[in-house]
Formats: sequence, structure tokens, C-alpha cells
Amino acid sequence: MKALGIAVAVVLVSGTGVAAYTVYDLASSYATENTVELEEQVVVPPDIGAIEGGVNLFVAGTDACEPEFAAIFGDRCSGADSEGELNDVNMLVHISDAPRRVTVISFPRDLMIPIPSCDRGDGSTSSAMSKQPLNSAFYAGGGADGGGLSCVVKTISQLSGQSIPFAAKVTWGGVINITDAIGGVDVCVQGGISDPLAGLFLPDGISTVSGTQALAFLRTRKGVGDGSDLGRISNQQQYMSSLAKKLVSENVLSDPSTLYRLATVAIDNITKSSSLTNPLTLVQIALAIKDVPFSDIVFVQYPVNGDPDDPNKVVPNYAAADQLWAALEANAPIELTGKAGANGSVVDVTPTEEPAPEPTTDPNATAAPTEAPAQDAAVLPNSISGSTAAQTTCSVGNLG
Repeated sequence: MKALGIAVAVVLVSGTGVAAYTVYDLASSYATENTVELEEQVVVPPDIGAIEGGVNLFVAGTDACEPEFAAIFGDRCSGADSEGELNDVNMLVHISDAPRRVTVISFPRDLMIPIPSCDRGDGSTSSAMSKQPLNSAFYAGGGADGGGLSCVVKTISQLSGQSIPFAAKVTWGGVINITDAIGGVDVCVQGGISDPLAGLFLPDGISTVSGTQALAFLRTRKGVGDGSDLGRISNQQQYMSSLAKKLVSENVLSDPSTLYRLATVAIDNITKSSSLTNPLTLVQIALAIKDVPFSDIVFVQYPVNGDPDDPNKVVPNYAAADQLWAALEANAPIELTGKAGANGSVVDVTPTEEPAPEPTTDPNATAAPTEAPAQDAAVLPNSISGSTAAQTTCSVGNLG
């Protein structure tokens, strides 16, 4: 989502009269810094229009112990668990072909799946593994200095059957810096949160979180729902929905100075695939998503079952997942029947709309043209939890 934000920023900065040098400076920095190669290559059309067809972009959030932030994370960055960098957040962003829709699929870090053999970036390859947690793929692929991001993308592509030509990685420190740059995000909590492990303490109601507090909100497990990783994913989706609303409703994307600051910070805090280094590609992706309504921005969790070999892990629910992939293939509106949040972590508090008054009939009025019938929605099974950006959701805190 952060990479998509940069794409939108580049388009809108260039369209609001900011000096051409500013756009060139941002594009040049973005094209040369923090770049990795994916095994899959992509060719985009050489024009300024929206990118053609559907787009899949993968976003990983990793628990890197960067020196300037390591002290914040306690044992994770100083104890026995401090070795290695893991992909703890895994999201596939699917942008459909016309009519444009955006679906964000979150995959649990503890999802037990096959990890393929990966190019580690140093001339060696990792061994394929038949059943490992998803969050081990980044480390298995060589980590930040090797093919870590590429290995995670390859793993998700193999699981989903989706082609994924674009990818980006954001570290804990990157989240802190980016949320500071956008001025924080409003989050809703029912009952309040007290989670000393994550360093998060929030009262009942609406709070604006930024910097380390925003990261703590995204990391918390014990503070919401039943304390599971599945509950944490729903909490993260509430945050992302609120972020999308802020960028639009508060006109953040129409303020050149804010955009420049956001893009500059994001450039310094994102590792991206080489397929995203062409500024034209960023423009094309941005043009594809700029008019998508909130009701067609959908956040879902990849469906899972309990792992019979380990009560602390989960395995794919392939039957339900097949229905999700079929809905994306058909580019149909998605109808969610599952709860807004998994494991009691998030509730839907969208205000009920008053019914519209019955229109009066004017006998002299000209009949309106008949509209084309709406496309049938793809009804997902209730084993797939999620919500749209048009809904209002609140996290269920552990103090409620």
C-alpha cells in the first residue's frame, strides 16, 4: 500500500504544478535506491495511460532490527530471537482490469505452506521445503541482502496461482517514519487496549496514532480479540481502511508540500522490485486506481483451517481460497458474508442509513434511459473475513 501511495503521489504532484525538478528528483531517487530483482519480469506499455489489464503487487512488512530503532523492540532485537529478518506482514494487492477494483489479501505469518527453492542473491539457492511457516520465506531466500523479498513473492505466487510482477518491502522503522510523515492515522477501539508487550495503551474511542504508537497498533496481538495472529491481521486492516479514507477525505493527496514530504520519506524507507523503478510504471498504476470507490476497496484474510500438527499454526483452506481467486478472475463485485474481523478482533459499526424517500411521479416527465443491469456479485464464503473501505470498523480491545 505504501508503494501504491508513492504512485499516487507522483501523479498528483506532477499534476498540481510543482516544479518539474521536484518530480525528477523523487523519481531519480526512487529508481536507484533499495532495489531488488524478482524472478518474474514484466513489460509495461510505453505510454502515459493507465496500466493495461490487472495488476498484482505484493507488500511485505519485515521485523528488521535497524540500529536506530532496535532499542524499542526489546528481546526481538537483543535476545535469542534477534537473528534473521522475517516477513511478518504479507499482503497481495490485486488491482483489477476495468471496471477497476482493489482487493487486499492478507496472509497469516503462521500459515504452514510449501516454500519453493529460491535464488538467494549470492549465487546459491535455498532448498525447497514442503511445510514451513510463511514468515520464514524471507530469511530462507537470503534476507534483505539477498533474494528474501523475491522468495516471499515466489511462495505467494505458488500458493495463489497469481502472477506477481511488482513487490515492495517496508520495515518496522519504515512504518514509523511513514506514519509520522502523513500526520498519523485515526483508529477506533472498543473498550481500550493495554498491551505492554507491544508498548500500546489506547483508551476507548477514536485515537490518532503515529510513529512508534502506530507501529505498536499494527504489531499488537494480546491487545485485540483473542490475542491471535489472525486477530492482529484484522486490526491491521482497520488501520489500512482508515489510512485510505484519510488520504482522500482530508485532501492529503492534493497538498503538494505534504505529498513531497511523504514521497521523500517513503523513498528512503521502501525496498522495491526493479519492476517498480520506472517512474512511468508508478504513474500507470496510480492512474489505474485513482477513481476506485471505497466500496470496491476490499480487505480480506486468506482463509485458513487449524493445523492438525500444531495448534499454534494454520493451514490453507483451499476450497474457500479457490472461490476468492475465481472472484478476482471474474472481476466481479465482492460480497462478504464473513465477519468484519477474525477471532473477535474487529466489529462493524457502520451507521445505518435512513431509507431514501419515495420519488414523486411527474406524469409529464420524460422516461429515463434504461441502465445496464449491475454485474452479479461474487459471494465469498463466511470462512473469509474482511471488510471494505466504505465500512466503519473498530478493534475490540482487551479492556472491553
